[in-house]
Amino acid sequence: MGRRWKKRGEAVTRLVVLIIVSGALIASLNMGIRQTFGLFLPPMTADLGIGREAFAFAIALQNLLWGLFQPLTGMMADKFGSTRVLILGAAVYVLGLVVMSGATGPFELNLGAGLLIGFGASGTGFAILLGAVGRRVSPERRSLALGFVTAGGSFGQFYMAPVGQALIASQGWSQALLIMAVIACLMAPLALALSGKAQTSGDGADSQSLKGAIGEAAVNPGYWFLTLGFFVCGFQVQFIGIHLPSYLQDVGMSGELAAAALGTIGFFNIIGTLTWGYLGGRFSKKRLLSTLYFLRAVAFAGFLAAPTNKYTVIVFAATLGLLWLGTIPLTSGLIAHIFGPRYMATLFGFVFFSHQLGSFMGIWLGGYVFDATGSYDLMWMASIALGLAAALLHMPISERRLREAA
Repeated sequence: MGRRWKKRGEAVTRLVVLIIVSGALIASLNMGIRQTFGLFLPPMTADLGIGREAFAFAIALQNLLWGLFQPLTGMMADKFGSTRVLILGAAVYVLGLVVMSGATGPFELNLGAGLLIGFGASGTGFAILLGAVGRRVSPERRSLALGFVTAGGSFGQFYMAPVGQALIASQGWSQALLIMAVIACLMAPLALALSGKAQTSGDGADSQSLKGAIGEAAVNPGYWFLTLGFFVCGFQVQFIGIHLPSYLQDVGMSGELAAAALGTIGFFNIIGTLTWGYLGGRFSKKRLLSTLYFLRAVAFAGFLAAPTNKYTVIVFAATLGLLWLGTIPLTSGLIAHIFGPRYMATLFGFVFFSHQLGSFMGIWLGGYVFDATGSYDLMWMASIALGLAAALLHMPISERRLREAA
């Protein structure tokens, strides 16, 4: 009997590891490909004869629609299982890249990069992946497991940035996007490991309806503070992800350095996300979030104050990488901690909408401000101010559980 239980435990452990690894790989493809879009801005705007605002609007629309679709795909995953939603999302994501590759103007750019990839990203995004993983991992290990999946997205940025730059240089931007569409197809078979609907958790949430869970969160002040804080995260990271390559080229840096900077952010984000996820399992998540946002504001201010050269760019990228997506395991982990993991995909989906609204503003305003003023200075200042505001927003959150531990 003892051996039987031991073998069963080992099988469960292997299954959990498979789920985490598969989730991390899907996140790496989803995020890695999208994070190369900033590298496409200079060649596509030049070839298509459009301004930076037009390109930025398409990517901003992608992030906004991703956020709008995320609660819906989260509900679908909680009701019907993650695999179906992930495969659908992967198919639409690939179609979006194909349409984007054939763009001749803003319409195709908005359709492919905006609408289609926006939906595809929501179907293969963190809300679906973290919900699938969060339900299978114990509360003590949940924050670290969520950190591993989030770090997968960072790994994607690390390897896809140089790949994207090399493809653009050797094949041109259109062929590069088609090759990325082929690579994105890998998300579908990986999704098979995340099959199954939400499982009963023994946490007191099994008798709760989806409507009840949403209503409970809607009247919780901490849930709103998390939502507002995540707006800041989206604003900051997407402004940097899309506009940093152009900013660096404006000040005389090379496209290769811009790609290296994005890759550096991705590499150090692997370390940072795992670290923040580990710390989230041992210390107050809300205090860690406040610290992270404050350090981001300091990093932005330090970069502006320092002379811009290849050394300061890489140091800034490494520093920002350590702070890049550590918000995700902490925010999603705090939602699971307070409300339980049963409807985590849905509840995180609504918070993630705020993140994507911030992403829309960070990307679009970056293009608008540059076209209007010829500089990104106002955006840097806004990123600093919002970071300080987010650091304060998280302090009043109550971390008291509304559901017993799973």
